Amino acid sequence: MPQKIIIDTDPGQDDAVAILLALASPELEVLGIVAVAGNVPLALTQVNARKVVELSGCDVPVFAGCDRPLSRDLVTAEHVHGKTGLDGIALPEPSLPLQPVHGVDFIIDTLRAEAAGTVTLVPIGPLTNIAEAFRRAPDIIGRVQQIVLMGGAYFEVGNITPAAEFNIYVDPEAAAEVFAAGVPLVVMPLDVTHKALTDRAWVEAMRALPGRCGPAVAGWTDFFERFDTAKYGSLGAPLHDPCTIAWLLQPDLFQGRDINVEIETKGRWTTGMTVADWWRVSGRAPNALFLKDVDRDALFALLLERIARLP
Repeated sequence: MPQKIIIDTDPGQDDAVAILLALASPELEVLGIVAVAGNVPLALTQVNARKVVELSGCDVPVFAGCDRPLSRDLVTAEHVHGKTGLDGIALPEPSLPLQPVHGVDFIIDTLRAEAAGTVTLVPIGPLTNIAEAFRRAPDIIGRVQQIVLMGGAYFEVGNITPAAEFNIYVDPEAAAEVFAAGVPLVVMPLDVTHKALTDRAWVEAMRALPGRCGPAVAGWTDFFERFDTAKYGSLGAPLHDPCTIAWLLQPDLFQGRDINVEIETKGRWTTGMTVADWWRVSGRAPNALFLKDVDRDALFALLLERIARLP
């Protein structure tokens, strides 16, 4: 039976690639996609999510979730993703409707309706929607099979501040609540995703795919690479968010360890930091599988093979 998942996202070019990878994979049943404010405001992320689903040719409902963090002003990342959040290729306005139900209510209702322990949450943006769902309906926490998220860092430290990764930094209070909830966590930090770098051969192979999805990925990557190559001096751009979906499909591509991870919410310089006890010196019980390495070539081969299946 396919693994049932809910994708919680703030598209974002790499979010879009993650969505396409999930929709192209029969091992996964995407029950719905919930947008959250993050890379750009919610008004854009929910439109971008619908554009990507429509591009894929699949029929998956899209919901709008929270438009701001639990208790902070919204920080966005147009400097990385462009003014639309999905710059790099022009896509038509979606005809796929936005569902009338609030995204947080969709998460709650779905977890209550499905058998306990059968639905995985895949947050690839700020964790606001997940924390809000857990606040409103604590009974669903024990019904979640696992949470596979992109966020945080240890050895790589920050990409939005010297100490913090963007998704965690945008809503550290939400992240702290999710990490403390007791749900099994799989964490894709920058330590992994900065090893998942695109290269020209892969981008051009995507561009050469028949249909519309491969060229769209190439267009997004062309735009996305410009920021990261200038910032890091790398030859390509990290595809952060697809790593979560790839782990669900082929977990043996990744290596890490079970450790304790706490979220800093009050630091003068370190707000949003994932305090990852990699060397297990704190004595705190592990609460997350924190990944560190990835087979980069196998990951990109998987992405190419799966997205080639889409129209």
